Amino acid sequence: MGKPKVVLGVSGGIAAYKACELLRRLTESGHDVRVVPTDSALHFVGEATWSALSGNPVSTEVWSDVHEVPHVRIGQSADVVIVAPATADMMAKAAHGLADDLLTNTLLTARCPVIFAPAMHTEMWEHPATQENVAT
Repeated sequence: MGKPKVVLGVSGGIAAYKACELLRRLTESGHDVRVVPTDSALHFVGEATWSALSGNPVSTEVWSDVHEVPHVRIGQSADVVIVAPATADMMAKAAHGLADDLLTNTLLTARCPVIFAPAMHTEMWEHPATQENVAT
């Protein structure tokens, strides 16, 4: 049996920098981690950092490497998907099945546990719409 396959989805909030530590700990504990950041996440932590820490290429685009069908294969091959940070926007997209980037497509194709680590301002967290999305 090989290393457990983890997809680390990173959405665009300031807490994205904390996902670097999570990635480091996952790789050091023997997990094979594939990082799928959103475009917004790349404003906080660059692609080179994710690649260096994971030891794997970083996937960002639905239309890159189309012959490999990344928007389907990444989610199908994972043992677990972790979205950290999970912004209010990301959780809304996930709750409603919206797929407008590689990460949200990956969430729709995942057949494994998906873990969300919410990170947002308290007012955003407490908003009724966010709470409905969490419940969904």
